[in-house]
Amino acid sequence: MHSPQREWAFLGSSHGFSLLLKRNCSISPQGMILVFALLALATLGIATGFALAGAWLVLPFAGLEVAALVLAFLLTARHAADYERVELMPGRLCVEVAEGRALRRHELNSGALRVRHAPERARVLLTCAKSGEIEIGRHLDVEARVVLADKLKKTLSL
Repeated sequence: MHSPQREWAFLGSSHGFSLLLKRNCSISPQGMILVFALLALATLGIATGFALAGAWLVLPFAGLEVAALVLAFLLTARHAADYERVELMPGRLCVEVAEGRALRRHELNSGALRVRHAPERARVLLTCAKSGEIEIGRHLDVEARVVLADKLKKTLSL
């Protein structure tokens, strides 16, 4: 069985690369709204049919189901645009992490930086004496994290 090839956005120079790691969103926001609307419409339509047949107590539970769908939609949409950007510039590594509405930017001294793959934490760890520890790779699978750690180590050692 052939495994899919991964493409990494590393630039070819010895002192620079840029990598953008994003969530795998398989449906657009418009598509998500359409699916939500169809599910809500189907739920409320079926509940209305039962209510007209005399089982009116179905309507409040259908309302609860639609409210649960709204909550799930909002939780999903809140993190749909999350990303991590890793850029190596001369002398420093910049890491930008966007989660929900929070945006964190870290600049690390690339000369004093250690990179390691931490399977127990399911992340790639960047450790710098002054800046502490930063985790990246939350949007990658295990295999891609190992490749990311290896590429970072190789690029930083040049």
